[in-house]
Amino acid sequence: MTDILPRPVINGHDKPQVTLLKFAPEQPTASDVERPAVEAVDRPDNPLADWLTVPDAPILPLWARSAASIKANTAAFCRLSWWHSRYHLLRVPKYAFRLAYLATKGMWRGARGLWPTLTAQDRSAAVKALRAACKAKPEDIELAVQYAVLHRDRTSARRWRFGAAAVAVVAGAVGFSLADPLLQTAMATAIAAPLAFLGRGDDVQLLDNPTPPLRVDMSAQQLNDALRAAGLLKQAKSDEDAPRVTCTMGPVRDGRGWAVIFDMPRGGGKTASDVLAKREVIAQELGVDEIQVIMSRVRAAKGGNAGRVSMWVADDDPYLADPTPSPLATMERFSIWDPVPFGQDARGNRIAVPVIWQSMFFGGLPRRGKTFTQRLMTAAGLLDPWVRHYVADFKGGQDWMGMRHVAHRLVLGAEDDAIDAFIAMLKELLAEMERRFALFRGLPTSICPEGKLTPQIIEKYRLPFIFLTVDELQEAFLAMDDKTREQVVDDLGRLARRGPAAGFISNYASQRPDAKSVPTKLREIITIRACTQVTDKTSSDMVLGSGKAAMGADASLLSEDHKGVTVLVTGPASHATVKNDLLTTAEFNDLCLKGRALREPLGQISGDAAGDVTAVAGRAGITIAPVLSDVLDVMRHSDRIHSVDLLARLVNADEDRYGDWDQEKLAAELDAAGVKRTTKQINIKGKNLAGYRRADLEAAVPEELLLAARQVEPPPSTDTPQ
Repeated sequence: MTDILPRPVINGHDKPQVTLLKFAPEQPTASDVERPAVEAVDRPDNPLADWLTVPDAPILPLWARSAASIKANTAAFCRLSWWHSRYHLLRVPKYAFRLAYLATKGMWRGARGLWPTLTAQDRSAAVKALRAACKAKPEDIELAVQYAVLHRDRTSARRWRFGAAAVAVVAGAVGFSLADPLLQTAMATAIAAPLAFLGRGDDVQLLDNPTPPLRVDMSAQQLNDALRAAGLLKQAKSDEDAPRVTCTMGPVRDGRGWAVIFDMPRGGGKTASDVLAKREVIAQELGVDEIQVIMSRVRAAKGGNAGRVSMWVADDDPYLADPTPSPLATMERFSIWDPVPFGQDARGNRIAVPVIWQSMFFGGLPRRGKTFTQRLMTAAGLLDPWVRHYVADFKGGQDWMGMRHVAHRLVLGAEDDAIDAFIAMLKELLAEMERRFALFRGLPTSICPEGKLTPQIIEKYRLPFIFLTVDELQEAFLAMDDKTREQVVDDLGRLARRGPAAGFISNYASQRPDAKSVPTKLREIITIRACTQVTDKTSSDMVLGSGKAAMGADASLLSEDHKGVTVLVTGPASHATVKNDLLTTAEFNDLCLKGRALREPLGQISGDAAGDVTAVAGRAGITIAPVLSDVLDVMRHSDRIHSVDLLARLVNADEDRYGDWDQEKLAAELDAAGVKRTTKQINIKGKNLAGYRRADLEAAVPEELLLAARQVEPPPSTDTPQ
């Protein structure tokens, strides 16, 4: 400290300055200036500085400083007591046989210990000595008399002692035989217990020593040993000289695990980041799987520093429990301004993800719940009528089929016509983004203070949030030539980079991305990333970001059993492993219908959803054949198609229904639905095969339905900004 503290003047006199600085400098004087420089020494300016500035030592133990900690430790004690009770009650017959054995062994030890007393061996040495002396000097009468007297006394003592022991045994036997069974049991226990205690030994114990259900009995010593084995603490010749961590909390019970916050010792050159990078080694030293070890840095905002680590070690795998049903399934409405319910972490804490002003990327291996997780975000947008959806599913299955009731644009499959529709959809989105920015530039700051979308702008100018969802992105890129792919990557990047301010929310998903399937320049501008199981750390970093695995965000630690579990990264230093909420396909389809019902009164059904023949037929009370509706859906981007390709798309969309169909059955079902083909042969790119024209299919739909479905939605508001 080098600042000079002024001395306040009160009533014309200097008042002594009171400071909480332990080593505050004194006011300089002329003599100080002339004094030669000497080595600095500590001079306490205030003798109360230590007492005033150092916090009081905590009165309560660590486990009793919060209600949550008391509850967790009490619950753990009750679970442990209940487990021990069941363990020992189940072994009562075994303990009874062992008690009898130990009592017999104790009786033998007791009899062997009492035998010298009963036989008066304390007098035998003198008797034997006199006997030997008498044999050596048979003529010594006095010696013979002494021997006879001493021998008689020993014999008398033996008779009395054996007699007393016999009387005690007979009395006990008679009393036991005359007692009632309950008393007999108590007497037997009273006799057997001390005998068993006498018969115990290192080889045999009365009770088994069970392994407690808490596999990790965390202690400060165990933590230091684990860190030392991982090379994070220096080795020393003795335990007294070995460096140790400083535990600022714990170890204490926290839910179904142990929690501890510790500081790395200074002078060792190791930081919290070094500890996170050694997660696997630390887990091995603690005797658990690394999926059970949750570690993170404690930042300055929470009282941390560069060497402070928060660690939580679960008793077992915390991600194998049944998934929690998504609360979105039962909601009537949701505001996209609020964080989206996403799942819960290992400790059971709820995780919600804010999506406005963000872009998202989901990656991982197939059949690990990637699409189900991605749909949670889109499902939240379904319950907000001021969200307009653009969806492209390049897998073309059932996962996103329900969006036809809501989506302004819906692209299904990765065929040429679907790719063309996707490119046109991107051009439409870019044009809408530029239109919105032009509108924002003309608005006063009182309406648009930050150049972003606001709730007032949404309703006044009818500018809903635009939710762009793209699944299996790699299928689209692999179907494009290099020039087209480069242009599409640039367009998606512009939407992810500039679109959030205009109300665009990008939601992309792909399998393991690489330079070709999902280029780096697109991945690196995504703000929120989630990854299901992948094969290695390199693949995890491709999805979550370079270096994230070393920081603890490693999706390669997940196993095949961790379906619906993702590693979520929401910022440069924020990540969590999350057990995602479950939203089934049936529930998602119900939300699509609910979303349509929310939008219809506000006039927010537009684009492809406004032209959905099935929805229009439902409102009109008219039923059309399911096969006709499905064929129109898979042909939404084509005016003609060969029967073999049409059947393949139907199987891809609903394998359960169309998996065993052939072209003959398809033709028969469409004929029964009223489809009259003007021609059976369709020429597409020089191939003349059996097929269908979209015009023939639409002719089988009542004309009034087609007219209602083709009504164009009202144009966006063009109110002049005031």
